[in-house]
Amino acid sequence: MDTVAILEKLVSFDTTSRNATAPIIEWIESWLDAHAVPHTRSHGPEDGKWNLHAILGPVGRGGLALSGHVDCVPVDGQDWSRDPFTLSEQDGKLFARGSADMKGFVAAMLAAVPTLSALPLVKPVHLFFTFDEEITCNGARHLIEDVSARDLMPDLCIVGEPTLISPIIAHKGRFTIRVDVRGRPAHSSQPALGANALHAMGRAIAEIAEMAEGFERDGPHVAGFEPSHTTMQVGLAKGGSILNIVPEHATFEVEWRAVPGDDNEAILARLRHRLSPIDAALRALSPECGIDYTPLVDLPPLDLAPDAPLVSLMQQITGRNSAGYVSYGTEAGIYQQAGLPTIVCGPGDIAQAHKPDEWIARDQLDRCDAMIERLVRRVCAAS
Repeated sequence: MDTVAILEKLVSFDTTSRNATAPIIEWIESWLDAHAVPHTRSHGPEDGKWNLHAILGPVGRGGLALSGHVDCVPVDGQDWSRDPFTLSEQDGKLFARGSADMKGFVAAMLAAVPTLSALPLVKPVHLFFTFDEEITCNGARHLIEDVSARDLMPDLCIVGEPTLISPIIAHKGRFTIRVDVRGRPAHSSQPALGANALHAMGRAIAEIAEMAEGFERDGPHVAGFEPSHTTMQVGLAKGGSILNIVPEHATFEVEWRAVPGDDNEAILARLRHRLSPIDAALRALSPECGIDYTPLVDLPPLDLAPDAPLVSLMQQITGRNSAGYVSYGTEAGIYQQAGLPTIVCGPGDIAQAHKPDEWIARDQLDRCDAMIERLVRRVCAAS
């Protein structure tokens, strides 16, 4: 099976992040077993959410890791013109959910197995397959903890998110929280007897909007990112039950995408400080009132030095003279935080991801196949 044939199989699994990854991981395991490649599962607390770590060549530390997530975003509410879980081709474009983000790279990893296995490998080639990248990236956390615990940490890692085969050395982090506002109910004709959670939420959201404006105005600004500053927004909000009852509960979710140098925990502390007067006013009305914070996602930024050896290696392999920055997040920051030098480089265009009729160009997969073989020959094979 070539890369496109494997991609056709991979996209047939509905691996929307709410679903288990067990079925697709079992299929990948069968492919690896057919080529006598050893592999180990790791998992999180949810049933059926599995990672996989496979090793070609000598089993041990060092060498090169290729990493791809197998989950994808939902198709719910999107206007697809074709079955999103059946690969179709038109004018050199391969359409399916996850084709660009990022089952195309996963397919290339697997298609390379027969060729790589036949090389005189003197260093291991690690294959990482992870779950839940689209929501928490916790799959990568569980995987790298398992790899480290088994003393199998690679020397280098390539995360194959869609970059048009261009090396990416930095991306923003992402932090999300849920803010729950607890008020007190009352009849709307006697609002003084209650504590309006929606009104408190509105004041809190206004404070957050001012914080977002402050990031844009005051920075820090990091050249290479678009936009060049940390961004913050409220994306979800709800509350109340019926118009003639003072709302007892309200909840909203906030995210920020921090440039390298901006600390997620410090931003959270600033947010809590800004909302503390609103919290205090609620608690003064009644002890059951107040504001609670629940962190949901903590994705660190990627910040690989431009002069790192991995950067020049990937520039040589891809034929690119530059290395870029992106504002979206990946698992690369988690691997870097664990001490594994990591770069982002893979087939397809992020502009096609998450959309109806998502697609990847066949030519991009061909280029990815060539990139993987050149990279492994350079890093892991006997010269």
